[in-house]
Amino acid sequence: MGFNCGIVGLPNVGKSTLFNALTETAAAAAANYPFCTIEPNVGRVPVPDPRLDILAKLGKSQKIVPTSLEFVDIAGLVRGASKGEGLGNQFLANIREVDAIVHVLRCFESGDITHVEGSIDPIRDAETVETELMLADLDSLERRVNADQKKARGGEKEAKERLAVSERVLEALRNGKPARTVKVSEEERKILKGLQLLTSKPVLYAANVEEASAAKGNATSARVEAMAKEQGAASVVISAAIEAEVAQLASEERTAFLADLGLEETGLARVIRAGHGLLDLITFFTVGPKEAHAWTVRNGAKAPEAAGAIHTDFERGFIRAETIAYDDFVALGSEQAVKDAGKMRVEGADYVVKDGDILHFRFNV
Repeated sequence: MGFNCGIVGLPNVGKSTLFNALTETAAAAAANYPFCTIEPNVGRVPVPDPRLDILAKLGKSQKIVPTSLEFVDIAGLVRGASKGEGLGNQFLANIREVDAIVHVLRCFESGDITHVEGSIDPIRDAETVETELMLADLDSLERRVNADQKKARGGEKEAKERLAVSERVLEALRNGKPARTVKVSEEERKILKGLQLLTSKPVLYAANVEEASAAKGNATSARVEAMAKEQGAASVVISAAIEAEVAQLASEERTAFLADLGLEETGLARVIRAGHGLLDLITFFTVGPKEAHAWTVRNGAKAPEAAGAIHTDFERGFIRAETIAYDDFVALGSEQAVKDAGKMRVEGADYVVKDGDILHFRFNV
């Protein structure tokens, strides 16, 4: 199980350049004019995790299978998108389908690349996009609330439960606050997710800077970081131009190239790490002579749910999970050594999976 992030932003902020670099494809046409991306492009990339390489070596695995991250490049939004300006309705529908939003903000000057608003101001740009998403949510939620109020008067339980959440969210939207700022219980969270609101999705702000500022950012990206902290959102500094160059290099050349720029890792690695934190995801592993495989589940997932990430039959017929902590596997060097040391645990259906667990599922269907 991976997760998907919709890359959004105003036209000409570097969205498609970043998407191309991240997926190492030219599927999204990067051009200096609005709406060069007409259909959402989807790219799936492996999630780099050095633990997987170590486990594969120790397990003498023939094959390494990382978990994956999916990016959806969504065409640039413009002011008035919620009312159908540009290609607004189509783009808003595409955003509705993703798990999280990577909001690319332009934090560099360039005479060669025009800006749809005529100047560089990432805070204004963020507010423009957020406003359009809130207006779209306001419109859809007002219609739903009206329908649920009628159902609730008729005694429908589900409508009453939805209203308890919807009316609080509606108040927040009317006050200019996105849906994700509304505090909800665990049960209410399921209801909020079912409303499919654009502004309920977690946001990662990607401050796209010029090459010289890739390592430490610049004054403009610092404003983005401050805004993100104020909102309780995540932010990363990237240089889409550098990511495009890195994507063209052989793997052995990348480390030296990044080091020359004062970087220890690619922007992709930073986006993935921030994305995992944003969606509260963890990774577990399965290790054997055939393959070492990484899998992603939500933090708090129990053993049967993790089994289901591999195959639905594993979850349906779950019996137990033979569990090894990553540190124990590495320290002792093999599964057999872990067993001999009494460090392998047998866990039942209530076991909450930990990040880095090596799991072997027993099931019967």
